Amino acid sequence: MATSDKVFAGSIPEIYDTYRVPLIFEPYASDLAQRVAQPGPEQVLETAAGTGVVTRALAPLLRADARYTVTDLNQPMLDRAAARQGSDHRIVWEQADAIHLPFEPESFDAVVCQFGVMFFPDRIAGYREALRVLKPKGRFLFNVWDQIEDNDFARVVTDVACAMFPDDPPRFLARTPHGYHKVEEIEAHLREAGFSGIEIVTLQKRSVAPGPRDAAVAYVQGSPLRSEIETRDPEALDKVTDRATQKLAEIFGDGLVSGKIQAHVVVAHR
Repeated sequence: MATSDKVFAGSIPEIYDTYRVPLIFEPYASDLAQRVAQPGPEQVLETAAGTGVVTRALAPLLRADARYTVTDLNQPMLDRAAARQGSDHRIVWEQADAIHLPFEPESFDAVVCQFGVMFFPDRIAGYREALRVLKPKGRFLFNVWDQIEDNDFARVVTDVACAMFPDDPPRFLARTPHGYHKVEEIEAHLREAGFSGIEIVTLQKRSVAPGPRDAAVAYVQGSPLRSEIETRDPEALDKVTDRATQKLAEIFGDGLVSGKIQAHVVVAHR
C-alpha cells in the first residue's frame, strides 16, 4: 500500500461524505450497526470511522448509558464526522491509529471498523490491538470490499483511469479498498492475531447514484485516487472525471444509475 493511500485531507473529506457515503457506504453501515448493537454493548470503540456513517447509524441503536468512542487516523475526516453527528453525551471523539490504540486492555465490549482494515499497514498488528482492548467475550466486527471485479462502478472507474495513464496506471481502488478480499487470508490473519469463533458472510447490495457523474466524482475525486491522478498530471483530474462519467453513462445509462457492490462482513470473538 502506498503512503498516499491513507491520506484523506483537503477537499477529499467533503466530497467523500457527499458522494461516496450515500453511494456505497450507507447500506453496509446500517447492516454493521445492527450487528454491533444487537447484544446491547455498554462500551463500544469505532476505529477508522471516516466521516461517521457508521456512527450515525449506530448511535441511535445504543443504550442510553452506553459509552461510544469514535476514532480515525485522519483528523479532517473525524472533524467532518463530529460536525455531522450533533450533540451526544455518550460519544467521545479521538484521533487514534488503529495499530497503536491509546486505550487500556479489556476496555470495550465491541470494536467496530467499517472498510478500514484494508488501510492498516500491518493488519495482524491491528487485529491484535483490537483483541487487546476487548473485554473477555468481546467482539470485533468489520467489513471489507470484495474483489473489484464484483464492484461495478469501482471497476469501470479504475479501467478508465488506467487507460489514461497506461505507463503508470493509478490503481488505488484495486490495490487498497479492493485489495484485501480473500476470505481465507482474512480468517488466517485473525486467528494468528488470537481471535476465535470467526464468522464471515458475503453481502451483495446495489450502489445507486442520481447520475453517472455523481458516481464518477465519488470515486475519482472523493478518494486518494485523486492524489494518484494529480501526481501523474495536475491538470488531469477533470479529464478523468469526464471520461469516467462518459463510460459509466455508456454502461449504466444517463439518468439514475445502479451497479453491483459486494463486501464481506466479519465477526470475530475474543
